Amino acid sequence: MSVTHQVDVQQLIDSGRFSRYQFLIAFLCFVIIAIDGFDTAIIGFIAPSLRTEWHLLPQQLAPLLSAGLVGLAFGSFLAGPLGDRIGRKTILVLSVLFFGIWSLASAYTDSLFTLTLFRFLTGLGLGGAMPNAITLTSEYSPQRSKSTVVTIMFCGFTLGSGLGGALAAHMIPAYGWRSMLLLGGYVPVACAVLFYFLLPESVRFLVLRRPGSRQIEATLRHIAPQAKLAGAGFFIPEPPAAVRRSPVAQLFATPLAFGTLALWAAFFMSLLIVYLLTNWLPTLFKEAGFPIAKAALVSAMYQVGGTVGAIVLGRLMDRFNPYRVLAVAYLSAIAFIAIISFNYTDLVILNLAVAGVGFCVSGSQIGANALAAAFYPTSNRVTGVSWALGVGRCGAILGSMMGGALLGAGLGFSTIILLLAIPALLASIAIFAMFKRYPRPATDAASATGGGAASMPVSH
Repeated sequence: MSVTHQVDVQQLIDSGRFSRYQFLIAFLCFVIIAIDGFDTAIIGFIAPSLRTEWHLLPQQLAPLLSAGLVGLAFGSFLAGPLGDRIGRKTILVLSVLFFGIWSLASAYTDSLFTLTLFRFLTGLGLGGAMPNAITLTSEYSPQRSKSTVVTIMFCGFTLGSGLGGALAAHMIPAYGWRSMLLLGGYVPVACAVLFYFLLPESVRFLVLRRPGSRQIEATLRHIAPQAKLAGAGFFIPEPPAAVRRSPVAQLFATPLAFGTLALWAAFFMSLLIVYLLTNWLPTLFKEAGFPIAKAALVSAMYQVGGTVGAIVLGRLMDRFNPYRVLAVAYLSAIAFIAIISFNYTDLVILNLAVAGVGFCVSGSQIGANALAAAFYPTSNRVTGVSWALGVGRCGAILGSMMGGALLGAGLGFSTIILLLAIPALLASIAIFAMFKRYPRPATDAASATGGGAASMPVSH
C-alpha cells in the first residue's frame, strides 16, 4: 500500500491523553526497577548472616559488597550501545533474565570468591536493565508529563530496596540467607517471560531503526485508537543520518559533548553523596552518640525525603525549566547539609534536615535520569542514559569507600557531613552550566542535535 500521509510519532504521543497502554508500559518498567532495587540491595541484607556462617572478617566482605556496584557500572557501559542498536525491549528483557539467573547461581555457592564473581555478573544485568527501563518509559511518555512519569517509575527502586529489608527480616531467620537470593532469582526469571510478551519495543526506536516494521502502527493504535494511521508513513523529528554513527561517538559530537560531560559530573557527584549516606549514615550517627534505633530511624528519613523529592522535582521539571529546577535543588542541599553538620543534637531538626538532603540530592538524581533521557536523541538515548549512570556508579563506588576512609582518618561527624557540600555544589554547577549552554528545556534533544524533522516513511 502506498503512503498517503505522514504521522509524527512523538507529536501523536504528546497530543493525546496518557492511555492505559502507556500506563501499563510505565507500570511494567516500575516493576522492573523495583526488582532491580531488590536484587541490588540483597547483599547488604544477607551480609551479617553470611559473615557469621562463613566466619568472615569485615575486610573479607568488602570485595563482595562492592562487586555488585562494579558490575552495575560495567553493565551500564555495555547495555547502552546495545539498547540503541538492538532495541530497548530486547536488552531490557535479557538483562532481567541475566541477573535473575546469576542470583539463582549465587544461592548455591559455598565459596566467597565464587559468590563475589556471581555478584559481579548479577550487577552486569542490573546495570543493563535500569537505563533501558528509563528510556522506554521516557519514549512512551507525553512531553508535558515526561519527567513526572519517569521519576515516579524510578521510585520503584526505593520500594524494591525497602521491600527487600522487610522480607529479609522474616525470611533469613526462618529460611536462611540463601532464600533471599533464590527469591531474587526466581522472580526476575519468571517476570522476564512476562515482560517479553507484554512490553512493546519503543516506537521511536522502530521508526529510526526498522521503519518497515508493522509493530509501529499496531503499537500506536493501542495509544491512539482514533488516529488515522491506515496508509500512513511514520517519522520522528530527528535526522536519520545519526543512525549510521556509533551511539558512543554521538555522545562527544557537537553540540552534545558539553552536555555529556556536564551530566557525567552531576551523576558522579550526586551518586557519590547518595551511596556515602546510604551506606554510612547509620554508622556516622552511631559514632556521633545516637542509639542504634534512633540512628536507623533518622537514616530512614533520607529515603523518605528522596522518594518525595523525586515526585515533586519531576513535576516541577515538567512545569519549569528542568535545568534550573535541578541546579537549585542541588544548591539547596548545601543548606540542609550545614544544618546536619552544625545542629545534629536536636532530633526534630535533624530528621527534617536529613529528609531535606534526601529530597534535594536523591530526588535530584532521579530527576537527572529523566533529564538525561530527554537530552539525548533516539539514536543514542540509551547510551546517553547508561553511560551517565555508569560514570555515576564510579562515584557511588568512591562514596562507599570514602565513608570508611574518612572515619579511619579520625574525622568527626560534623566534618564528614560538611564535606558533602563540595560534591553537591559541583553537581549544581554542572547542571547550571547546561542551562547556560542549552537555554531551552530538554525536549527529546531534537533541538540539541540541531536536526529538523526527518521523514521516515513506512510502506504498507
